[in-house]
Amino acid sequence: MFEQVFKNIDDILHKDAGCSSELDYTEQTSWMLFLKYLDDLEYEKSLEAELLGKQYNYIIDQQHRWGNWAAPKDANGNFDHNSALTGDDLMDYVDGELFPYLKAFKQRADNANTIEYKIGEIFGEIKNKIQSGYSLRDALEKVDELRFRSQAEKHELSHLYESKIKNMGNAGHNGGEYYTPRPLIRAMIDVLQPQIGETIYDGAAGSAGFLCEAYEYLRQGGKDKTQLSTSDLTTLQEHTFYAKEKKSLAYVIAIMNMILHGIEAPNVLHTNTLAENLADIQPSQQQDIILANPPFGGKERKEVQQNFAIKTGETAFLFLQHFIKMLKPGGRAAIVIKNTFLSNTDNAAIALRKELLENCNLHTILDCPAKTFLGAGVKTVVLFFSKGEPTQKIWYYQLDPGRSLGKTNPLNDADLKEFVELQKTFADSDQSWTIPVPELAEGGEWDLSVKNPNAPEAAPLRDPTAIIEEIIALDKESEVILGRIQGLLG
Repeated sequence: MFEQVFKNIDDILHKDAGCSSELDYTEQTSWMLFLKYLDDLEYEKSLEAELLGKQYNYIIDQQHRWGNWAAPKDANGNFDHNSALTGDDLMDYVDGELFPYLKAFKQRADNANTIEYKIGEIFGEIKNKIQSGYSLRDALEKVDELRFRSQAEKHELSHLYESKIKNMGNAGHNGGEYYTPRPLIRAMIDVLQPQIGETIYDGAAGSAGFLCEAYEYLRQGGKDKTQLSTSDLTTLQEHTFYAKEKKSLAYVIAIMNMILHGIEAPNVLHTNTLAENLADIQPSQQQDIILANPPFGGKERKEVQQNFAIKTGETAFLFLQHFIKMLKPGGRAAIVIKNTFLSNTDNAAIALRKELLENCNLHTILDCPAKTFLGAGVKTVVLFFSKGEPTQKIWYYQLDPGRSLGKTNPLNDADLKEFVELQKTFADSDQSWTIPVPELAEGGEWDLSVKNPNAPEAAPLRDPTAIIEEIIALDKESEVILGRIQGLLG
């Protein structure tokens, strides 16, 4: 229903000098979508208040509401071109009045979990990059065709927006960090089996894919597909999902993605998670479940490293320490990390593996195939653990979809079905095996490398002398054959 509208908006932005990549298209579409969503939300709430005979207090002042500047209508409900701002007038209004007005909401908000605070945070970070007032006018008219009134409309919009986020993975060197394959996320959730009443946290939210998928899982009744009560739905909306994100664009996308999936006022903080000292994290801040794919390969400054017991510049290792600390005793986690973490011999990696095994039950390691993450040059694993008891044994599963993954052949849910099924009982198979921790402790390096004992043994390497002798023999055979051919030609 709305797919063509999204394509038309991209076409308009593609022609504008201020937007040069899929990252820009998603960013600019996001702020317009957000304001249209807000207008539809306020319209719904005003109707509800009217039915109850109450007065609705609008968040946005009259002159800055969507219907006043973005999509004015005449008496018949048709678009009113005569009163619609366009060209330089529209640009002057958006850049000089609208954005400063919306940015100021942050100072007026009661706390960070209100929609008012989110408005101020988003428009304090995002910039209008569209340079032509005529392009902006065309884009606004297209966005006005989108509606957020029914569950079906929101569902379709969430899928279209997810596609935009996925496309960002091919739009530049940072695009891929916003997108974790959804089949992998769903498998991680299936293993952890979150329940209503438990809190779910991602301190490296990106586009909030983990939280959106967890919301869908719980909204549909979780593992048992149970019908949710009104209080369950309120808990799901307001007291379940918590996130932090450092980068401005990712923060905006996370907010928009969660809103489109049905979470009206997402609890996402725009902050550098690693700037928080581990010693300052209180039990009241700890969470039941952590789902995350923290950035790896980055380097953190010395002053940030001082916040952690195990000091290292590797971003992913710092995040893992943060996640262990943020987990409640008995809490469950599934974290994506590069596979070199399992065997690195530097002091930080060894200390972190020891910490994980001694203070958590690292019960499962999922070994992901190459190209699970498009554009990522490293292989990854998923660590599944619970906090509060030491690891006795680890169940490994080596995922092999039986084909080479890529942009046109990505990971799918069927690829992970066997993993989820076997993991329930930690069953051994050609792709899975169990190793007791005492074996891993030998040598003091706590090497957790994935070495499938069920894989067929590679043929032994041949002796170099034998290889050379075979090459000489083949050369002599070739010489004889060439001689015969020459004789025939002569």
